[in-house]
Amino acid sequence: MAISEPYLEEDIHPIDIVEHLAEHHEWDFDRLGDDQIAMAVEGQWRTYSLTLAWSGFDETLRMVCTFEMDPPAEKMPALYELINQINDQCWAGAFTYWAEPKLMVYRYGLVLAGGQMATPEQIDTMIGAAVMSAERYYPAMQLLIWGDKTPAQAMQAAIAEAYGRA
Repeated sequence: MAISEPYLEEDIHPIDIVEHLAEHHEWDFDRLGDDQIAMAVEGQWRTYSLTLAWSGFDETLRMVCTFEMDPPAEKMPALYELINQINDQCWAGAFTYWAEPKLMVYRYGLVLAGGQMATPEQIDTMIGAAVMSAERYYPAMQLLIWGDKTPAQAMQAAIAEAYGRA
């Protein structure tokens, strides 16, 4: 059965779809309001915090995927250079660093202008892409910050295909 089958012929709120997906994947979640949900998604490297919020004003489903990161001040210029290199490879969404809460952030907005409906498959793919991007680039960020690698050297960890598990 496709994820979207329960929603055929229905006009359903995007956050209701996200809640259904969280239940389906057995993710911890908290419905923060009619238009917002927060989830914890377990990855290989860490647990990622995802928040999805619907804005009826501009008809956009916004997603923010975060994880804690506290780089030393002297590493910040190199981290920003690495983030730029990473974002050059990300076609859907982008990374940024929020210094005050010490969070690495992957953001994406799904524009549904004109009364378009998001499908469960679209939202599931959006969430999957966020976690996959965080998983792919997390080692590069760690190598840069704690392994004394240059941005170019750190990117090699993200570009290389890994097979198996250590």
